[in-house]
Amino acid sequence: MRSLQLNEARDRFDLLEITSYDVTLDLREETTFASTTVIEVTSKGGDTFLDLKPVALGRIELDGTDLPVDALDDGRYPLTLPAGEHRIVVESAMPFRNDGEGLHRAVDPADGRPYVYQMSFMSAAPSVFACFDQPDLKAPYTLRVAAPDDWIVVANAAGTEVDRGRWEFEQSQPLSTYFVSLVAGPYHRIADHHDGIDLGLLARRSLAPALEKDAEELLTLTRQCFDEFHRLFGIRYAFGKYDQAFVPEFNAGAMENPGCVTFRDPLLFSTRVPRSMRIQRATTVAHEMAHQWFGNLVTPKWWDDLWLNEAFAEYMGNRVTAEVTEFDDALVWAAVARKNWGLTADSRPSTHPVAGNGALDADAALQDFDGISYSKGHAVLTQLAHQVGDDVFLGGVRDHFTRHRFGNATMRDLFGSWEAAGAGDLEPWTAAWLRKAGLDRIELDRQAGAVVRTPPADPADRTHVLGVAAWNGTAWERGEVRVETERTPYVVAPGTPVILDPDDTAWADLTIDPVTAAALPGLLPTMTDPLLRATTWITLRNGVHHARLDPDAAVAMICAGVPAEDQDAAVGTLGVWVGDDGEGARGVVHEKLLATVRDPERSRADVHQTFLARAATAPAGSDLQLAAYQAATGTATSTDWLRALLAGTETPGLEVDAGMRWRVLKRLASLGATDLDELDRELARENDAKTQIAHAWSHARLPDPDAKAWAWQRFTGEAAASNYEIEAIGTGFWASGQDELLMPYVDRYLAEVKGTTAVRSGWGLADGALFFYPITMAGPDLLAGTEQLIGDPELNLSIRRVLVDAGDEVRSRLRTRERYGAS
Repeated sequence: MRSLQLNEARDRFDLLEITSYDVTLDLREETTFASTTVIEVTSKGGDTFLDLKPVALGRIELDGTDLPVDALDDGRYPLTLPAGEHRIVVESAMPFRNDGEGLHRAVDPADGRPYVYQMSFMSAAPSVFACFDQPDLKAPYTLRVAAPDDWIVVANAAGTEVDRGRWEFEQSQPLSTYFVSLVAGPYHRIADHHDGIDLGLLARRSLAPALEKDAEELLTLTRQCFDEFHRLFGIRYAFGKYDQAFVPEFNAGAMENPGCVTFRDPLLFSTRVPRSMRIQRATTVAHEMAHQWFGNLVTPKWWDDLWLNEAFAEYMGNRVTAEVTEFDDALVWAAVARKNWGLTADSRPSTHPVAGNGALDADAALQDFDGISYSKGHAVLTQLAHQVGDDVFLGGVRDHFTRHRFGNATMRDLFGSWEAAGAGDLEPWTAAWLRKAGLDRIELDRQAGAVVRTPPADPADRTHVLGVAAWNGTAWERGEVRVETERTPYVVAPGTPVILDPDDTAWADLTIDPVTAAALPGLLPTMTDPLLRATTWITLRNGVHHARLDPDAAVAMICAGVPAEDQDAAVGTLGVWVGDDGEGARGVVHEKLLATVRDPERSRADVHQTFLARAATAPAGSDLQLAAYQAATGTATSTDWLRALLAGTETPGLEVDAGMRWRVLKRLASLGATDLDELDRELARENDAKTQIAHAWSHARLPDPDAKAWAWQRFTGEAAASNYEIEAIGTGFWASGQDELLMPYVDRYLAEVKGTTAVRSGWGLADGALFFYPITMAGPDLLAGTEQLIGDPELNLSIRRVLVDAGDEVRSRLRTRERYGAS
């Protein structure tokens, strides 16, 4: 369907003022639901259109007069609205979806019960109710829902069950269409109250034990964050109650719907996870709470400024988590687990300025909603906050919230508030950091006695205040260098190892120089500062990606550094980088170290032994031990060791629960050491949503023609698959060492990915193209085929974006292999 254009949004905003929406939904069927929308609107007089994506349009009425239902065209209903007030009534049948958008309906395999949630971002609201779908046409909503008798329903505003199965909700505060949400089903709900705010936690019934187990942690986080945001912003939470729902098959990490935040329910831990996963969840909770002010109270006028929502929430969420919750190491986690995502995105051909993404239409905004929006946006806002100080930074934010309360604003509005608060002229900083794409490359030139800055293709006048850690023979000494030109004098004694940006304050393409690289295997164990180690791992991964660090040297550093690493986030991140267990699947086109070393099997054995040794020295039962065993599992080559691990006979302190068992089974599938019968037996042992996804991944991984054919049917749409199944099956499908079996599917992917627009759309379309991309077959032929497909003028833009990034990853791996002699 057509994507809303910026000029269309401007015309509609100038024409219309939405007074209110009244939406009635009947959720008692299985494949479709009845939707009735009443819109009160004032027009200045002119032609416009209503957004609507139904299965069938039953009736549309304007001011009491029926209009022809066959006028609906490609998701738009044309309207002529004379000057004055109007009432629009639309009755339609809408589709329950299984792609994580619109009104998503999932059946829990654990008990066969259905669960529903609404995801209206970015243009999915019209598949739930008729609307004028753009962020700056805000209006209050009244919602009425009919549901099965055993369901509960929550939405943006407070509601009550007025009769069995019939729910009515108070009128909400003004909302953008993409924030309108409900959660409905036989959910388990825990209620609480804090500082005048009703709190709720929801999850599927089968996850009730996990929710109950973590409820106090989640509620404590919520209370602490509310108290801190109230203190920092000086403005109270404005949306009444606050429900946090963990929902099935959710595309994003979470969505900040006012009063009804939704999270992917793998963030409820039914099996043991390392502390890093709890940090991730805590920062996500805080991130979504920050959105209640930045994004919800004040919303971008257009998708240009969507980055600012995410950058602000990322900055405030990480900061508040580190400062007021038990997870005071959140900034270390953010560095080691998140930064390379943004650095890699900013170095690809698809890089774009932080500001201004999505300026043309909504689809373009979604394509550029990436690590630059989050990770780089977070970095530059952190830099700005440090530059201007809290009094100015928070003073400008408070002014912005006050001026535009329940309205829309632009980046210029916010920066104007900061300037008025005392930041001075921010235009030079904005021009350098927000309106220019790409990374400055910064490296130490020892012979020249200088730090050298190489700008990107479109250079920007950027100043970097760069921390430096130099090894003096007994300790790491800290210093600082201000990089304002292409060559900045900086002399170090011959042979002195140097780490740039040890405090993770820079945003640049950094390199470990040869002297330091040679010394690091002996020095990594001396790094007692977890942030110094984290930034070293970041630079290590960045150097390999850009073919400026020998991947075999990186393996040596991992083998030297992991035995002294005490952060399970670092151990886990490195384990994903070198492992093969399907964890961290969204990095499928990001760097994978063992794809570029000279002897993959030898390197895999070395890192496996390293992780295994770290597991042996970590305290029994600790999070660090768990992370090390997880990493060791993903790099194992011995089926005997894996079978012993599965049996729990050689792992003191390790609980071999369903999560760990499926990690082992995934690795056995990669090695061709299990079969579908064993996978089916394990699934029958504990059949729930998580184990079904692990089973699907493992099934696709099997080195068997029937398994590959089964998986491919899900890619083409010949067989139905949910969004989570597409992710699991796609990432399981491509396995190293199965080249002969998989080779025919390379050409099939290149020939058939274009046609997946017939079976998927939105997030699901891009995800299918991403997760099924044949990255393990990286070679010149794949690169040539990818580039040829990118040049197809009829290729869907979302698929093209995936292929641009995937092709760049292939190019990176080929460059590294060529430079360092890998086969």
